[in-house]
Amino acid sequence: MELKNKISEEFNKRFNKPGSVYASAGRINLIGEHTDYNGGFVFPGAIDKVIMAKIAPNDTDKVRVYSVDLDDYAEFGLNEADAPKASWARYIFGVCREVIKRGGIVKGFDTVFAGNVPLGAGLSSSAALESCFAFAINDLFNDNSIDKFELAKIGQSTEHNYCGVNCGIMDQFASIMGKADKLMRLDCRSMEFEYFPFAPEDYELILIDSRVKHELADSPYNKRRASCERVAKRLGLDTLRDATMPLLNSIRTDITAEDYFRAKFVIEEKERVLAVCDALNAGDYETVGRMMYETHRGLSDDYEVSCEELDFLNDIARECGVTGSRIMGGGFGGCTINLVKKGLSDKFIETAKTRFNERYGHEPQVYPVVICDGAHIVD
Repeated sequence: MELKNKISEEFNKRFNKPGSVYASAGRINLIGEHTDYNGGFVFPGAIDKVIMAKIAPNDTDKVRVYSVDLDDYAEFGLNEADAPKASWARYIFGVCREVIKRGGIVKGFDTVFAGNVPLGAGLSSSAALESCFAFAINDLFNDNSIDKFELAKIGQSTEHNYCGVNCGIMDQFASIMGKADKLMRLDCRSMEFEYFPFAPEDYELILIDSRVKHELADSPYNKRRASCERVAKRLGLDTLRDATMPLLNSIRTDITAEDYFRAKFVIEEKERVLAVCDALNAGDYETVGRMMYETHRGLSDDYEVSCEELDFLNDIARECGVTGSRIMGGGFGGCTINLVKKGLSDKFIETAKTRFNERYGHEPQVYPVVICDGAHIVD
């Protein structure tokens, strides 16, 4: 409870009154990359890295907020013209505005927040921040009348309308809807979702953050999305969600090699996600790991969004006997997510740090993570 004590101490010093403590989680995505904009499935879970806030109404029309991690203070009203200049405060302002736009109630409040979601590691600290405040405002001022999926949409709309990021729904969805020992298969077309068990006794999840992000001259995500859209159009489909490999192979001579391999990855990734669902229901973590390695190969060879450092970490994982390993996120840097037998963890971490440092001149960051509850009241 170190995080709770830290924000409570700062809250008492600044505002000197009782308040309620809320938290929302960062997230991992076990499998299902670059599938969201193709109408496919993603497979996230909330993790034990959170943004936590202590909050109390202040009987005004102002929000007064202090960020412990940034050592910065902001104050703003609740009208559209009151948007704060600080980019971090716009996340909280945007959540307030999006609740109001939907007919919800937001009154002035005082808050102090902090987090232990690693920044820049692809664990969605911004979504955790939005989800924490959306959940808290719903509890404090709306008697929890806004359903949880709408809270996730509030976070997504905050990114779109106040932070300039045209993100999908997965990050906020996982932060709000996450449950301990459960992963969630989210259908990005229908928005239906289902929980699957993830509570392995003999395995753990370890993120290895390369701490590199390659700056690219072109727009790689837009180019890959355009490839997928061209193939779907040629097949007469809205998205690649309904495509199959036989269907893709039937038009192989009509499309470019690049478009073929982009579509091939997406189609095979859809099937891998479904295979992981069956494997988790059967407690078969070896199959889960095999699918993770296949996803990495596809992201590296077919979708071409890996980089030398991530391929190197994936090779080390395989050499160390790690059950499953792959890039997590959009690519070109960031993390690998690794499913590791507990007896192998120390050796794998030590080997990855040493060999990566020898080759690239710095150690990667290591984050063991546990699948936990999403947004919740801490008190």
